Amino acid sequence: MGEPRKRVVLADDDVLLREGIASLLDGAGLAVTGQARDASELLDLVREQRPDLAIIDIRMPPGYGAEGLDAAREIREQFPATAILVLSAHAEAEQAMELLAAGQGIGYLLKSRVTDVGEFVETVSRIAGGACVVDPALVQELVGARRRDDPLQDLTEREREVLALLAEGRSNAGIAHRLWITEGTVEKHVRSIMSRMHLPETEDDHRRVLVVLAYLESR
Repeated sequence: MGEPRKRVVLADDDVLLREGIASLLDGAGLAVTGQARDASELLDLVREQRPDLAIIDIRMPPGYGAEGLDAAREIREQFPATAILVLSAHAEAEQAMELLAAGQGIGYLLKSRVTDVGEFVETVSRIAGGACVVDPALVQELVGARRRDDPLQDLTEREREVLALLAEGRSNAGIAHRLWITEGTVEKHVRSIMSRMHLPETEDDHRRVLVVLAYLESR
C-alpha cells in the first residue's frame, strides 16, 4: 500500500474558485476533505479534521479584511502540524514575511498562480510536505529593489536567479533542475550569495527562506 493521501481543507467565499481548486487537487492525488466560506467555518473544519494542509483566502467574509490571515495565525498556534497556504489577490511583502516567520509548511501565493495547474499542484504538495514558499512575483519584486550599499548589486545575473529560486523555498536540487545546472554549481552560488550578504550557511530550507526574505524586506 502507498502512503495515505494528504488531507486538505479549503476556505474561500468564491465558490467557483474553491470548487476548481478542489477538483485540481483531487485529480493530483490530494484528498480535499472540507470546504469553508469564511474563517469561522474554516476553524471548525480544522478543529474537527486536523488536516495536513489548509488553503486560505486572505480576504473573506464578513469584513473582507484580513480574516484569512487571522485564521492562519490561529491555526498555526493551535495546530502547528497543519501546513498553511494563503492565497492573495495582491503581493504584499509584510504579509508574506509574517507568515514565513510562523514556521515550516507555510506558503503565500497570488491567486493568479492557480491558473498554472502543474506549478500550483507541485507547490501545494511541497508546502504540505513542510516547505516554505513565497510567490515568485513577490520574490522578483524584492530582488529587483535597490538601496544604497545593497550587496545585491554585486551579485551576478546567475546568482540573482539562484537567489530568487532560493527565496521561493526550492532546494538545491530543485534550483539545479530549473536552471539546467549541476547541484554542485548551485551549492557554490548559494555559498557565494550568503558570503556576500554576510549570512550563515545552512541546509535547512525554512531557515534559508527566512534569512533571504528577511534581508530583502529590509531593503
